[in-house]
Amino acid sequence: MARIAGVDLPRNKRMEVALTYIYGIGRKTAADLCDKAKVDRDLRSDKITEDEIGKLRRLIEGEYTVEGDLRREISMNIKRHVDLGSYRGLRHRKGLPVRGQNTRNNSRTRKGPKKTVANKKK
Repeated sequence: MARIAGVDLPRNKRMEVALTYIYGIGRKTAADLCDKAKVDRDLRSDKITEDEIGKLRRLIEGEYTVEGDLRREISMNIKRHVDLGSYRGLRHRKGLPVRGQNTRNNSRTRKGPKKTVANKKK
């Protein structure tokens, strides 16, 4: 089983797909990595050689921010906005959508389940 950037790659998946299990690497980046390291994209992850794993590992460590470092960087950016008191920071603090989405009907992912408020009696 191949282990890159602290992540065990899944068995019997194409390398292009298996690399996407690393946080911070999507399909495009995975395809670029395979091309740069001269690893066949269609090669299954359990058939890869140690030499090819080493090439991929060196490329990822040298050129990309992935896993723990990327998560830390993202959380620090959010914390910076919150500390500044910017509009984006306030939205993060309140748990509302940050990027201008409508909140009247949607945004249940950020706001959580509905909190029904009873009608005022006449």
